[in-house]
Amino acid sequence: MTVKPGFRDVLWMATGAVLLLVLMLVVVHLRTEPNPAGQRALQARKLDLVAQMRLGLASASEAEKSSVMATNDEDSQTFADQARAATAQVEQQRKALAGLLATNSTPGETDFLAQFSNVFADFQHVDDELLALAVKNTNLKAYSLAFGPAADAIAEMDAALSRLVTKSADFPDARNVAVLALGAQTAALRIQALLPPHIAEESDQKMDELEARMAAQDQEVHKDLDGLAAIEKLRGDTDLETAVSSYARFSEIRARILVLSRENTNVRSLSISLDRKRKVMFLCQDALAALQHAIQQEQIVGPAASPR
Repeated sequence: MTVKPGFRDVLWMATGAVLLLVLMLVVVHLRTEPNPAGQRALQARKLDLVAQMRLGLASASEAEKSSVMATNDEDSQTFADQARAATAQVEQQRKALAGLLATNSTPGETDFLAQFSNVFADFQHVDDELLALAVKNTNLKAYSLAFGPAADAIAEMDAALSRLVTKSADFPDARNVAVLALGAQTAALRIQALLPPHIAEESDQKMDELEARMAAQDQEVHKDLDGLAAIEKLRGDTDLETAVSSYARFSEIRARILVLSRENTNVRSLSISLDRKRKVMFLCQDALAALQHAIQQEQIVGPAASPR
């Protein structure tokens, strides 16, 4: 037997359906109603991340320059570590900002973040190359050898040859001794004078030219010292032996200096810092400035939003 619903039952079902429909509309309305406070909070968070990124880039750049200009390996490494840490922090902030923009952003914000991401990748690549060079300090080490042990060896050679000339003043070959000793002293000093320009030089071609001049003067030193050794009265002379051993020590140190100078890490890192790094730094900051402006121009909508 089929029971037909009465009028009251139909009325209650209709009322229930209407209430359910109203409830659904309220839920949908609440879900889609703009929330000005939430929008402002999100905008503030995005602006804060951009500001932190700009500051982080400046900190990384400052630490990088300190690493390049440091006068010892320990300080260079300390500043290089600081630069890498600051850059890593910027990368974390970039990813956090990308997450926020993925849920709420304007086309301009997305474009400017993509632009920054591209130039920031270049920034990181340049930094990796630059800092790896800066911490080696090969030019500083070359200067230290040139003005330290190498200069000492030349001074010892020069003093020994001067004593040799003085005590051979009464020799029949006194004039020849003086000429040969002076020739060796002059040629050795010319080699010494060519070391600092070689250390400071950036061009391999000019380094080759400087080394060719050193080689010519080196031949002169050896020729003059051999000429002194051939004089019978100077055979076994302690001052001549000192001059020869001192120059040999200088030659060994000079070879080490040239190897360090050829690596040229201080010169190269400074050149990169002043050129490529500076340019990519400006591009990063410009992209972030544009992104910051775009975020500031966001329209806050909703019943409680104030006109912008």
